[in-house]
Formats: sequence, C-alpha cells, structure tokens
Amino acid sequence: MSQPRVAVITDSISCLTRELAEQYGIEVIPVNFYAEGKIYKDWVDVTPSEAYELFLKDPESFKTSSVYPVDCLEAYRKVNQRAQEIVCVTVSAGLSAVYTVANQAKEQIKAELPQLKIEMVDSKTATAAEGFVALAAARAATAGKSLAEAVVAAEEVRKKVTVLATLDTIRHVYRSGRIPKVAAQAASVLNIKPILSISQGEIRFEGAVRSRERGIKRMLKTLKTKAGQKPLHIAVMHAYAPEEGKKLMERIKSEFNCIEIWLTEFSPVMAYTCGAGVLGFAYYIED
Repeated sequence: MSQPRVAVITDSISCLTRELAEQYGIEVIPVNFYAEGKIYKDWVDVTPSEAYELFLKDPESFKTSSVYPVDCLEAYRKVNQRAQEIVCVTVSAGLSAVYTVANQAKEQIKAELPQLKIEMVDSKTATAAEGFVALAAARAATAGKSLAEAVVAAEEVRKKVTVLATLDTIRHVYRSGRIPKVAAQAASVLNIKPILSISQGEIRFEGAVRSRERGIKRMLKTLKTKAGQKPLHIAVMHAYAPEEGKKLMERIKSEFNCIEIWLTEFSPVMAYTCGAGVLGFAYYIED
C-alpha cells in the first residue's frame, strides 16, 4: 500500500494514544511543562502518569509552557520525508499558544522546504476532542483524499465534537483566570466537583456535584439526552485514575451505540488548571 500524500501533525494535548498515532501516521509535537524547576516534554520525557506524579508532589511548581518552534520545525521536516502536504491540527488558539508557534514555524520552513504545503487547523477544542479532529484528517488522508478534503474532514468533526469532564477538585481552576481564587478556595473546602464542557472554542461550567459518581451520572445523562442510541465516536479520558477510566468506558460501551471507543490519559499539561483525578469523555455523533 502506497503512502498517503497527505500527513497529519498534532500536539500532545490531543490525548491520542500511541497506537492511534502510529496506526494513522500522525506526528505528535510535544507540549512542554515545568515541574520542580525542570522542563519536561509531554510524551517524550515522561508518561502522563509520571507527569501526574510530579504534579501531585508539588502542584504549585507545576507550570505549563507551549511547544518550541524547533520541535514544530523538526516535525515538519520528519513528515516531509514521507509526504508533500501536511494538515497541522492544534489545541484551541484560545487556550494555548501552540497554534501561533506552529504557524510561525510553518512560515519559517518555507525557505528550506518550498515544495511543502502546510494547512493549519485550529481545533477550537482540547484533549481527545482535538484528537478526533486530527483523526478525521488522518483518516481522510489514509483514504487517499486531497489536502483540501482532509482539512474539510477535520473541520466537519470540529463542528460536532464535545468534551464533558468532571474534575476531582476545583482548587486549581482559578489559575485559568476563569474563576476567582477566593471562590475556588471556598469551593475546595466544600469539596465541590465541577463539570466542564469544551466545544467551539469555549470552556463552559456545566454545574457542580458532591461526588465523582454523581458527576459521572450527570455526564451520562447529558450524553443520553444528546445522543440517545445514535452511533457515537467516543474517547474516555482519565487523569491518574486508570481503574475509574476503565469502568467508565465499560459503562458507556454497555449503554450507548459506540462505533468507536478508546481509553486515554487526560493530558497532564491540562493538570495546571484541572488537577489530577479528572474523568470524562470526548464524543461526536456519526451523521
């Protein structure tokens, strides 16, 4: 089978499993974070579980960064060895500077690789929802579609995909600037667990519950209302809670019409605002 002429690049916030990235030839640019005064590359230097261990050891020292321009350039060069055209899917530009840095690297590499075509796609989302946008482009490319068609496939999924997640704590959310520090501290004392959604470039507060189980029930009720028994693409995510993630995946499998379901670790880069113990899923309904 010949190589697709179009290849896909994304960043590590997309939460794609290594198996999916390898299956579809998706190149993943590592996003950087700081812990205990040292810089780490997500996916490269540590596994997500190891990153969460660093986070739990000293949450206040845990800081996020973006991607390095040199890592974007390296990804473009590497992919150019097997493809002349690239779709680069990034985390929402409203949440991170990854899109800006990758776009600047795209302009920079023109002099070196003038024949290389790169189309940028802002996923307008994050975590496995971004992963689904990248997968849509990669699946189109694998099917022999053109660069323009792969971009359209990504954009179609971008319109439909949603994230629902329940946080184990609200303590760190104020760092995003979306919740005042005093409110976050008060809520953490009351042990309130917020439910958040991400779609169309916006993080929304969907409510709060007193336990993880109630959070799961609330999310599944929302999914049932939106999807019913329509065919679903779904990725279950956990942050340092593998057993709970597996249980949630099995529950969803038994209750919904999943034409695609996979389990992944919630990006540790998101731990800066979300903390460990996150449980949730990204999904879209098949037309």
